[in-house]
Amino acid sequence: MTRGAPFREATIDLDAIADNVRHFRALTGVQVIAVVKANGYGHGAPEVAAAALAGGASRLGTATLEESFALRRAGITATLMAWLHEPGRRFDDAVESGIELGVSSLEQLVAASEAATVGTPTPIHLKFDTGLSRNGIATHDIDRVLAEAARLERIGRVRIIGVFSHLSGASLDDDRAALFRFHDILGRADAVGIRPEIRHLAATGAAIALPEARLDAVRVGIGLYGLSPFAGRTSAELGLRPAMTLRAAVAAVRRVPEGTGVSYDYVHRTAGETTLALVPLGYADGIPRQASSRGPVLIGGRTHAVAGRVAMDQFVVDVGDQEVAVGDEVIVFGDPTLGHPSADDWADAAGTINYEIVTRIGARVPRRAIS
Repeated sequence: MTRGAPFREATIDLDAIADNVRHFRALTGVQVIAVVKANGYGHGAPEVAAAALAGGASRLGTATLEESFALRRAGITATLMAWLHEPGRRFDDAVESGIELGVSSLEQLVAASEAATVGTPTPIHLKFDTGLSRNGIATHDIDRVLAEAARLERIGRVRIIGVFSHLSGASLDDDRAALFRFHDILGRADAVGIRPEIRHLAATGAAIALPEARLDAVRVGIGLYGLSPFAGRTSAELGLRPAMTLRAAVAAVRRVPEGTGVSYDYVHRTAGETTLALVPLGYADGIPRQASSRGPVLIGGRTHAVAGRVAMDQFVVDVGDQEVAVGDEVIVFGDPTLGHPSADDWADAAGTINYEIVTRIGARVPRRAIS
């Protein structure tokens, strides 16, 4: 047994992050944009950003400008881009911080141009909706926005760094149809004189499964963290290494008789005399309540399932006759090649996806970067 384990902790393997970037660079042969939004998918954005850059990422992507500003405050000087903006936002502070703007409407394009200073056009990436039906310049507005973007670039108000979109991942046929629409948009952009430095469409899934979508750069999100975007294909099969290991220490142990109710609602009652181990992680820490009675953990080299309901701060594990003591290490998930349960196992138990499992790990779980 491993005694004296941390009460609760997520360790982040920065070498795994860097290696995953190197893998995508070698696989695709194009630039890698490392997506570190949502606090680096729960892994810690500044540390992940530095590791991704060490692995050869060409720029970093965030959803919001506030996430990019936090990286600047943390000392990250690399190229940043952000693409999801509140209505009516001005971009003067983004230009001052050297952040590239994803532009999804004529209004955002105009606001970006207004933030330019003499001799310093605002760097932008034009985003187009090619079928995901989220943000991005709408089909009916494409030609109007392209014409205005070309004009603003000619007069030095914007610099069009990139043109991009996002795929649905619904099927390869759906993604190829979106790629066809994207190439049509690129042709229309070229016709008005827009020649971006980079064209980017593929996220992790398409970067792996749809080579023709790699273009000049791929935006790697979930793959950066060593997790698979595909059901039925493991990280190891894709050449990736999970970066996060979530662990805790057994907080209490008790021996109970047959028929003992465990946790709220007694959805678990012991089948015989057994030992119960208390793990100090709950749904406030990101452990999905939906995984009650199903989520797997590793204690002393043996895998057990959560017994009963996951509570806000804790859950219980029925370990049978295994010898367990307070302070023993509990691995909730990590690298399955090391025998750990995986984030995918927890996603299956909760009826969700591995993205959500790592991203929702709560703020009171300390992150410890290792390399």
